Amino acid sequence: MHEYVDIIGRTVLSFIALLLIARLLGKQTISNMTFHDFATGITMGSIAANLAFNEKIQAWYLILALAVFTFISYLMSISALKFPLTRKWVAGVPTVVIDKGKILEGNMRKIKYTLDSLNQSLREKDIFNQEEVEYAILETNGKLSVKKKDEYLNVTKKDMHIKASNAFSFPVELIMDGKIMKKNLDENGVSEEWLIELIRHKGKVLSDIFYAVRSTSGKIVLDYYQDQLQHPIDIE
Repeated sequence: MHEYVDIIGRTVLSFIALLLIARLLGKQTISNMTFHDFATGITMGSIAANLAFNEKIQAWYLILALAVFTFISYLMSISALKFPLTRKWVAGVPTVVIDKGKILEGNMRKIKYTLDSLNQSLREKDIFNQEEVEYAILETNGKLSVKKKDEYLNVTKKDMHIKASNAFSFPVELIMDGKIMKKNLDENGVSEEWLIELIRHKGKVLSDIFYAVRSTSGKIVLDYYQDQLQHPIDIE
């Protein structure tokens, strides 16, 4: 029984330690995975796993190892912010893989980037023809940034000389899982009574609503628990 309690305690401690470390190192670690972040994530994950399950190593030794590694990682992040050479070594540099519509085979071989990976990344950006691309750069986090040729760029309202509408900046969630988000209502000047009346006007009650959001156009979109679809799609 004592062994189970010990494992549970070490696992909870490991989870809390990782959360605190992620908070300390900032969102960069989880948003853009550079070489530094990749090494940090793997090492800390390994130490945390040992903290949770390896009873042969004292917990305090592993906590100390986590603390030291966190300190080193934090120093590397600060150094990368202040010194360009350190940033280049820690995070790497972007690599141009397409220049003026031409694939740079030498650069791709240097970074071990295959044509299959390039084509997949282009398709993820809704580009199926290489001839549409002017420049493509593989960023330090492994994502591909693409600049299309002028003739393939999407038309904007500015191009069409259409005046932008006075839309709301962000969609606002009003109801989630049947519960009114009172804080969101108060911060955005939406009356709870008005929202309830709108739901009644639709022939529904609050308990029928799974999700409600005010879109960027100001329209209220309601999603019901019972959607009344005749043949709903079920992906197994």
